[in-house]
Amino acid sequence: MTINEIFRQRQITEILHFTTNEGLLGILYSRFIKSRQRLPKEKTLENIYKPNAAFRKDKKWLDYVNPSISRINYQFFDVSANRWHRDRNIWWCVLSLDPVILSHPGVYFATTNNMYTGVRRNTGAKGLNALFDSSIIQWAGQIVRRNPDLQAKFPTCSQAEVLYPEELPTKFLQRVYVSTGEDHDDICGQCAGVSYPDLEARVLPEIFKEG
Repeated sequence: MTINEIFRQRQITEILHFTTNEGLLGILYSRFIKSRQRLPKEKTLENIYKPNAAFRKDKKWLDYVNPSISRINYQFFDVSANRWHRDRNIWWCVLSLDPVILSHPGVYFATTNNMYTGVRRNTGAKGLNALFDSSIIQWAGQIVRRNPDLQAKFPTCSQAEVLYPEELPTKFLQRVYVSTGEDHDDICGQCAGVSYPDLEARVLPEIFKEG
């Protein structure tokens, strides 16, 4: 079974990546979602670049973008929004990407948080299927077991990651989710400011919640 067949069978319709309004502006301007390693090299983005994570342990993987499948990594989002960036005057959004990106060359799949010692990484259909195993090891003694009621489109571990190399073109961006109408209006303003064409924005506050 191919990657495309897997995500269609599982009814995976979107790959999600959360960022701030500042991050979104940089993405719309450059037309790419860039890896952490590449962001500081963009002179036009150096004044607005703020990484989601205060630090990263998985330094071998800094040249990868880290979206997730069908739901955001809420644990990471909670730390980013409510600890590292708590005192900053920003708002958050979630980018919805076409799942066809899963079949692109060089994409890896991580069964859990890429920094955890129990993570397994692989490419291709084997790597994607591994995210839906009946049990996932996060680290020694910590195992996530697949809930029989979990929808087929959700990986077993809510912290599973897609590791997309270098930069991800916005031509695969389907829409953006925000939590308020004001944020929706701001996105329209951002698109106009950088001449970004016809980006659908939806108010969907529940996408930011654990579930």
